[in-house]
Amino acid sequence: MSTVVRATIKPNSGKGPLVETLDDGTLRLYVRAPAVEGKANRAAIELLAAHFGVAKSRVRLTAGATSRFKRFEID
Repeated sequence: MSTVVRATIKPNSGKGPLVETLDDGTLRLYVRAPAVEGKANRAAIELLAAHFGVAKSRVRLTAGATSRFKRFEID
């Protein structure tokens, strides 16, 4: 069974890596990687994997590859 997670990414963050849960259930992910060539997406996947205690291969970006608003699926 998969879990769908909605997230907002904050690339180039001096605050991260950090995961915050917003009131509506969306996650805000602070990553230090820049939003260039998918680096922030890869950092977000690593951060979510660590947050949920799963392997990176179990986290997939399903929507929002070029947006700050993303949807991930976690197995």
